[in-house]
Amino acid sequence: MGAGSLIMLFICGVAFAGGGIALSWVLAKSSPNTAKGEAYECGIPSTGTSWIQFNVGYYLFALIFLVFDVELVFMYPWAVVVKEVGMVALVEILIFMFILFMGLVYAWKKGALKWM
Repeated sequence: MGAGSLIMLFICGVAFAGGGIALSWVLAKSSPNTAKGEAYECGIPSTGTSWIQFNVGYYLFALIFLVFDVELVFMYPWAVVVKEVGMVALVEILIFMFILFMGLVYAWKKGALKWM
């Protein structure tokens, strides 16, 4: 796959995305009103301002989830080649799992896993 193929792929991607946006702009019926501009949250009308302070615990909980989600992304290719690589792969994944486990222990001790 040469540079010409990559350039053509990029051009086709931009044309496909831009064409979809342009087509929806031409074909979609426009009826602007104030109800469409309001925030919608599960069918409940919003009250108050949107500039409120959220608890940082939700953010920490999401980051911990992402860490272990990414762990699974790295474990799948490892599981595919573990027989070919042998004992080296087993040692490497054990070190990887130990580091992640220590991160989990740290988060647990800090109280990041307690739901608000």
